[in-house]
Amino acid sequence: MQIKGTHINLRLLEPSDLAFLEMVENDVSLWELSNTVAPFSIEVLKEYISNAQQDIFEAQQLRLVITTKENNALGFIDLFDFEPLHHRVGVGILIYNKENRGKGYAKESLNLVCKYAFEKLEAHQIFANITDDNQASIAMFKNAGFEKTGTKIDWIKTKNGFKNESIFQLFKMMSAQN
Repeated sequence: MQIKGTHINLRLLEPSDLAFLEMVENDVSLWELSNTVAPFSIEVLKEYISNAQQDIFEAQQLRLVITTKENNALGFIDLFDFEPLHHRVGVGILIYNKENRGKGYAKESLNLVCKYAFEKLEAHQIFANITDDNQASIAMFKNAGFEKTGTKIDWIKTKNGFKNESIFQLFKMMSAQN
């Protein structure tokens, strides 16, 4: 599976992504975002990649690699908590290297994956959970048409205390306007 955009492509994980996946998943500074509490072994990540071809209807999640047109990995966009019965799915995005942020890669990825979710998965809504201090993500999701619909107070525990996490939703009828 590959979704082609103007400046980036989205594709399934491949064995050649192992080193990049290990770097991202074992980056302690990102564990707060993924609720990770221990590093992943190479063997666990190899198994994860081999299972990444599993159908989203079976796995209820889908991780896509965000790449440049030259197939250089920039980050990941994940669809998670897929609920076909309720026609909803969550989305999360990470552009790993700071020098690649702010260039529109995440925005283009979000637009592509939302189109995929609405058209191919027949989603009625897509949601994102974003900590209130992540202003860049909040701005990007709002710009894509997502609306803040609620806040989970003291939801994420960090070494510096607790953070609120807000829920942003995009409904199919709303996205047609974008």
